Amino acid sequence: MKTFTIGKKEISVYPAKEAGRPVIYLNSFASEAGKILGVLEKMGHPDFTLVAICKLEWDHDMAPWDIPPISKLDTPCTGGADDYLKLLTEKIMPEAEKNIDGEPAWRGIAGYSLAGLFAIYSIYRTDIFSRAASMSGSLWFPKIKEFIFENEPMKMPERIYFSLGDKECKTRNKYLKVVQKNTEEIENFYSEKGINTVFKLNPGNHYVNAAERSAAGLLWILEE
Repeated sequence: MKTFTIGKKEISVYPAKEAGRPVIYLNSFASEAGKILGVLEKMGHPDFTLVAICKLEWDHDMAPWDIPPISKLDTPCTGGADDYLKLLTEKIMPEAEKNIDGEPAWRGIAGYSLAGLFAIYSIYRTDIFSRAASMSGSLWFPKIKEFIFENEPMKMPERIYFSLGDKECKTRNKYLKVVQKNTEEIENFYSEKGINTVFKLNPGNHYVNAAERSAAGLLWILEE
């Protein structure tokens, strides 16, 4: 593993054993990448490079645009996703790929919660990613469904993975309660465009088995 810092973000590169293997960029919380890789090792997985980025400003870096707090105890999201994506593609990715052998077979983008929202949003702002995984993605985010339906990705992905916990929509919060409906409609939208998609409904709320859910998403997009 190689670790470095760019723009206050901490990046860890877990290189593939062989040259020319896929690389997946995972926006994550600190230490999550190690847990996810541990789960993947138990599951068995194709050889790939994982690049994990943490120490993110979640409500800024992962948010496509500004929204007010969604509850009394919450903070607003300030839309910094475009700026962060520029940092990711122009500085973080070139430095990360100095640590791997050969040109990647393809590049994927993945994340949990707001990072799952960012993974989907990013395919509309760059043509670098061929596959995406949104685990318990924040697709309740106001206007994101309309944005997806009204715009075209810069490059149609080959595979997109979606998952949620079956209790995530069971809330009185007017924002969060639409998350399953939105996710199912978005997955169906991409499927009808001929993209290979799947939607997995897992037992539990938003916080249950995050590493296992993340590993399942990575494994699915790693399938040939």
